Amino acid sequence: MESEVWNSLISQLPNPHLLQTYEWGQVKARYGWEPLYLVWDEKGKMSEERNALSSFVFPVKAAALVLKKKVLSRGFAARLCLLYCPKGPLLNWSDVPLRERVLDDLEKFARQQGAIFLKLDPDVVLGTGVPGTETDQPEPDGEAVRADFLRRGWRFADNQIQFKNTALVDLSLSEDDLLARMKQKTRYNVRLGAKKGLTVRVGTEKDWPLLYKMYAETSLRDGFVIRDEAYYRTVWKTFEASSAPLMAELNGEALAAVYLFHFAGRAYYLYGMSRERHRELMPNYLLQWEAMKWARAQGCHLYDLWGAPDEFNEADSLWGVFRFKEGLGGSAVRTLGAWDYAPNPLWYTMYAKVMPKVLDVMRSAGRSRTKSRIEE
Repeated sequence: MESEVWNSLISQLPNPHLLQTYEWGQVKARYGWEPLYLVWDEKGKMSEERNALSSFVFPVKAAALVLKKKVLSRGFAARLCLLYCPKGPLLNWSDVPLRERVLDDLEKFARQQGAIFLKLDPDVVLGTGVPGTETDQPEPDGEAVRADFLRRGWRFADNQIQFKNTALVDLSLSEDDLLARMKQKTRYNVRLGAKKGLTVRVGTEKDWPLLYKMYAETSLRDGFVIRDEAYYRTVWKTFEASSAPLMAELNGEALAAVYLFHFAGRAYYLYGMSRERHRELMPNYLLQWEAMKWARAQGCHLYDLWGAPDEFNEADSLWGVFRFKEGLGGSAVRTLGAWDYAPNPLWYTMYAKVMPKVLDVMRSAGRSRTKSRIEE
């Protein structure tokens, strides 16, 4: 199977990511993007395979799932497109000659494709821990990569599609040690839910309508925009073999849920949802503890809590969420974030001026649609 070939290939590279999997490319293919699979062989030569993943030659030195979307279907700008490589490319970023070769090839590829921009979002670590505290540990190799991007004329993207930073939990510890690493109040809240009658079960496809309704309620309450139900059904169905919803219930009534994914030894907490009822039981604490146990059962050694503040202070909207994740034993990981290469600066400038206004309209419309679905 093509998915097995590609996923096996990228699993052998440093820091493979869920958003570089074959399945993620197939999800985006349902929504107007064309997945392109690029590899660099041992000699550093890049090749592209669209429909014959089985012809890839092992081993490879680097790989990238690049998503392509046409801007217009006709007219003088029909060739223009957008290119996005989520959490990639995958390679040993400290290998300077390889890094230079991959970036050279990707810049050439962007020009050949007629891209307004190529957005890279590699998981290159700039440091771990909270800046300005004893946990802060800068990563010199990450700073060297950032200097390379600046030297080449890449631009730090105004539109950061993914979270730039995250929080990771080391699952290699025993369950007792995982609990001991949590903050005292977090451990208390984990145990509180169980004492008060909360139970956690693995959801099924029959639960998807309820999960989406809970997610929609959460988005309106917390002020973020989500997609329609069909999109999440596509994601959940495509990743069915490597994902699961966990649902916290009281007497059979769902109060909160998390949707988990796993790939190459790492579990990911992509979606979380909750209701207003019985919030005093704090079901998310017990849910996250059960999520860690689920991830360990899948053979994962890391749990990605998916998202941390850009700025580690109380002014950042994610600060409260990060404090919750920190209480679970999560450690901050600061990464390079997304960077844009613009072959044609004029088109890039025009796009940058227009797109924020379009996104504002889309977000407003999205919130209205979500609200109307809940009220149906």
